[in-house]
Amino acid sequence: MSIEWVNRAIDDLRAWGRAREVEVDADEVRLLCDYASDYLNVNELGDFTPETFDELLLSIYPRKVIAPPESAPETVAAARTFVDYLSEAGRVSQGTVTRMRERLDDIAVRMPEALADPANFGMAKSLFSSIGPESLEQSIAIPSGELPDLGEAPCDCPGCTPLPAVRLAAPDDLRAALKSVPMLAEQPLPGEEDPLAAWAARVTHVIEEDTGGTITGSAELDEGLYDLFDMLYRLQVRVPVTVIAEYLGEIAGDGEIDLVDVLGRLEWCGMIRVTGDTAELTPPAVWALREHYLSLGVDAPQAPDLAEGDARGLIEGLLEGVPTELAEDDISRWLAGRGPGEAAAELLAAASGAPAVARGIAITIVDRLGAEAEPEVRAYLEDDELRPHAIHWLAARRLPAPPLTQDELLWVSVDMLALAMPAAEEDPEIFAENMAASGPTAHMIEEMWRVDHPDVVEVLELLGRSITDGTVAKAARKAAFKARSRAIR
Repeated sequence: MSIEWVNRAIDDLRAWGRAREVEVDADEVRLLCDYASDYLNVNELGDFTPETFDELLLSIYPRKVIAPPESAPETVAAARTFVDYLSEAGRVSQGTVTRMRERLDDIAVRMPEALADPANFGMAKSLFSSIGPESLEQSIAIPSGELPDLGEAPCDCPGCTPLPAVRLAAPDDLRAALKSVPMLAEQPLPGEEDPLAAWAARVTHVIEEDTGGTITGSAELDEGLYDLFDMLYRLQVRVPVTVIAEYLGEIAGDGEIDLVDVLGRLEWCGMIRVTGDTAELTPPAVWALREHYLSLGVDAPQAPDLAEGDARGLIEGLLEGVPTELAEDDISRWLAGRGPGEAAAELLAAASGAPAVARGIAITIVDRLGAEAEPEVRAYLEDDELRPHAIHWLAARRLPAPPLTQDELLWVSVDMLALAMPAAEEDPEIFAENMAASGPTAHMIEEMWRVDHPDVVEVLELLGRSITDGTVAKAARKAAFKARSRAIR
């Protein structure tokens, strides 16, 4: 997924809505743009066509998103608003806009049925939404639905908490980025030394010395910059500017803060970049902070570039926890370095015999590949663990595929739930909501104990704890007991 064009599109859409006092469901539109980018080769707003909405709302959305049929009008409404924006912004021709609106009228009638039809579900949704781009979000540094608490800054000693491994931009890219820092245009770095070394010294001065308010406009805020930058370094994700405002507000006490001015000053000095309603450290700031930590003797590990390794290294790196945007970039660049068939062969070989979570990540990435990978995927119809996934992959692309047997369906159901276990442990409420929306039936759960899967007991116990329907939860607990007894025998 090309994150930058989607971010720009959503920012522009929000601005368009505010200017016209139009309510915009930005989250829904972002999801549509993400899927269009991932699966339909949409790389800019002008690539949207009437057929794009057909594929998104009647095929991809029913396969990938847990949503009841009655939610269809909200999704279609968001798409209509998006088309209004495309029209007014001149992103597509008026003839195309007319056809889009006509197509959405038809989709509005058909989408509830598509969301309700199990035959239309992809493996991701029908088996509990464990496979798909969203599965990588299990590794995000900030748990879904929560905001980082910047008020609880670490002590002044950076070594008190281990630092996470960070991804660094290439030195040439960093030097190029420094040329666009406004502060350096007005206060150039010394010409006689390496620009990166001089930049690191400049950043150390900003965070260590008494700058007296020359950075933020407030002496108190300047003193708190070290903790702010340290926290952003640790999070490695964009943070809502409202959270930064709350943190700075605590430092300022009763003093008033002009957040726009402060953020502008931090952008001016090259330390952060603001995108819409979020902010993050710039790549040169990350590099300079790491250099500062190293100068203090603190262990500041550097994360490997997962795109440069093999499939096993990619999967293992993602399992260790990578912020979603970095994961998306790693995956895109890894795929770009090989053809679809080669990528599928590598990933499926790494997935064969792997634990469920690793296998799920591999299948997630294979799911992005087109029909060109058919021979390599079809070869894994002979692999007992990967056969159900291969069948789904082929069927989703309307390629010849054998039907899933009942035993295979039960096995892959357990496999999908095993993949979902880490996320379920982290956020049991969200998992319970997913189960209520599209979880397995009591009849299916009653039969799961027969499945020869290493995680079947843990999966059934998880269902027994999580499902809110008492009858279904009881069925899960009984099945877990049978599975344990079967294992003992």
